Amino acid sequence: MGTSGSWGVGADEYRQPPGRQFPVSGSARLRPALVTAAIREEQRRLTGITWEIDSVDLSVIGDGGDVERARARFRSRMTDFIWDAARLEGNTFTLPEVRTLLEGVTVHGKPLDDQDQILALNEGFNELDLFIERRNFSLSKRVSDRLHSKLAVHEALDAGQFRGEGSATGGGSVQLSTGGIVGGRDHGEGGELLRQAYTDLLDYLDGEPDPRVRALVYAASAIRHQLYFDGNKRTAKLMASGELMSHGFDAVSIPYSRLYEQNLALDELFMTDDATALMRLMADCAR
Repeated sequence: MGTSGSWGVGADEYRQPPGRQFPVSGSARLRPALVTAAIREEQRRLTGITWEIDSVDLSVIGDGGDVERARARFRSRMTDFIWDAARLEGNTFTLPEVRTLLEGVTVHGKPLDDQDQILALNEGFNELDLFIERRNFSLSKRVSDRLHSKLAVHEALDAGQFRGEGSATGGGSVQLSTGGIVGGRDHGEGGELLRQAYTDLLDYLDGEPDPRVRALVYAASAIRHQLYFDGNKRTAKLMASGELMSHGFDAVSIPYSRLYEQNLALDELFMTDDATALMRLMADCAR
């Protein structure tokens, strides 16, 4: 996938997004393979990931529309979304049990940690709903930290802070579905390196006109960087949903039935930095 929908590499020509220039020697044009290499190097340098935009069907997300209608659809399915998010993390609650718990009735015989996770997810999802209602959502550290502080309060060290910003050190390692371990990005002193990577990501996204691409790239990059000690996928998907809903698109929610696809996409992301498969899956689940 390229940096945006404006890329179109042909046999003898290519187009570039505004502000993204690659050197051309004299009047000659870069060969397609070199253009692709240059694009991917820029993607990795500024976002930490690479992707092929032409491999993602953005049309399944739709053409945008009314923000309030998108928000209403989000609210109407929030319990389902919370259950899916929890099940993807191994939570044992069934959908009826989630409904019961969110209605204020304790479900007996369930682990307290699972209950706390459901209630925290509910806080995070409702916090995002408030951001959309008040029209003050943005792809920003302020919003991300706020959502993370809600949904990961019982699980993540220093909830609401990037790795390295709080009292804990280390973290960021991810276990692949194959059993291997891949590290997150180095957080640096006091989280400095992660904050700089995050700033680079936002600067890059400022030049992307399509909110669908911004949402998908943001989520994949945030997941790959492992900004927080835990709750990274949940926070990144909520941020992507916020960006989409702010422009009238539906939220992203990967259903539990597609866990295997998510695991394969995440394996590819962490082993190769290629986010194409994950972005394709998220796009297909944002409708």
